[in-house]
Amino acid sequence: MSVTFNLPDLGEGLQEAEIVSWHVKEGQRVEVDQPLLSVETAKAVVDVPSPYSGNIVRLYAKQGDTVETGKPLVDFDLPQGAAANTSTAGHGAQAPSNQGMVVGHMATRNEEFVDQAVVGRGRRAFRDRGRVRAAPAVRMLAKRLGVELSACPATGRHGLVSVDDVLGRANLNKSQQRAPAVAGLTDADKLRGPRKAMAQSMSLSRDEIAMCTIFDDADIDVWKSRGDITIRLIRAIAAGVKAEPALNALFDPSVPARKLMEQVHLAMAVDTTEGLIVPVLRDVASQSPTQLRANLDDIKQRTRSRTITPEEMRDYTITLSNFGTVAGRYATPLVVPPTVAILGAGKLQRDVVAGVNSPEIHVRLPLSLTFDHRCVTGGEALRFLAAVIKDLELPS
Repeated sequence: MSVTFNLPDLGEGLQEAEIVSWHVKEGQRVEVDQPLLSVETAKAVVDVPSPYSGNIVRLYAKQGDTVETGKPLVDFDLPQGAAANTSTAGHGAQAPSNQGMVVGHMATRNEEFVDQAVVGRGRRAFRDRGRVRAAPAVRMLAKRLGVELSACPATGRHGLVSVDDVLGRANLNKSQQRAPAVAGLTDADKLRGPRKAMAQSMSLSRDEIAMCTIFDDADIDVWKSRGDITIRLIRAIAAGVKAEPALNALFDPSVPARKLMEQVHLAMAVDTTEGLIVPVLRDVASQSPTQLRANLDDIKQRTRSRTITPEEMRDYTITLSNFGTVAGRYATPLVVPPTVAILGAGKLQRDVVAGVNSPEIHVRLPLSLTFDHRCVTGGEALRFLAAVIKDLELPS
């Protein structure tokens, strides 16, 4: 008897998984619970066990392929009479009901710790018709957003409430709520121009990006002179991108897709009385310090005089916020999509550091790097920041 086993619901609200490796081959005999393959979902590498004892007739995908939940994985040739024992798993719907999820040891993949688990097994809670069906992560998200799961549409496979269902309901709730009126506001108080644009871009940043910020200091006490700090920061960003290109990129979450950019088009946040305006320095890695300073002075002057053109504020690939020229040591600068990173530079500090034989006072430059953790790993961000610091700590 031939039976097809489909990729089971992995319980994370995900619609697909990538095959890491097969543990069986066509023509091989397997037993119930024997690992068939390992698949990767987000950061979890998961073993999918066999729901049958029988012979492997066909493998539908190969290593590296992405398979949608519910699509065929394996054809089995089962002995006569096996149907009664495996009917609950027919056509990949569910594995035998006496199986449960078992979390095992930690494994590593791509230099990150990931969970190793066994899945593809029925869960009694999901079969309970009196309870809304949702993965634990979805339940936690709903709780954080104050959303009732029972009020959400269940668009996931097999009637599961998905992450998108919860987010959609949360936005619906927000749209139905009226903000409390502030007494005395008139049309003259409405945000306009750069301030309105700033409000919109910051709201987009807050709602869309998975922000993560790391902090460190560059010891610049070896500089022969104080020099042009902004130009040194620009040069250091170019060095950081060279060492780790992942932070000079554009990200589209709807696909999702990421595009690494060859040239570094640096947005410089300029504080004006009308609000924050962000002009762009083009291809900074190809310019000399003299050229950078001349172009920076020109673009800042035209920004403050409001003669900068819209084309000169578009298509940047990474941002620098040199807020330390005014005050502040560290910050959490916000990334504006579709870019994925912004570097903030704080006010120079005279810090006590450990010298060879005794404490010493060194000039240090505080740095704050915010990145979009949806598409930039912690390792990539750290390598970028390390390269920035290395370049800043050169004497000249």
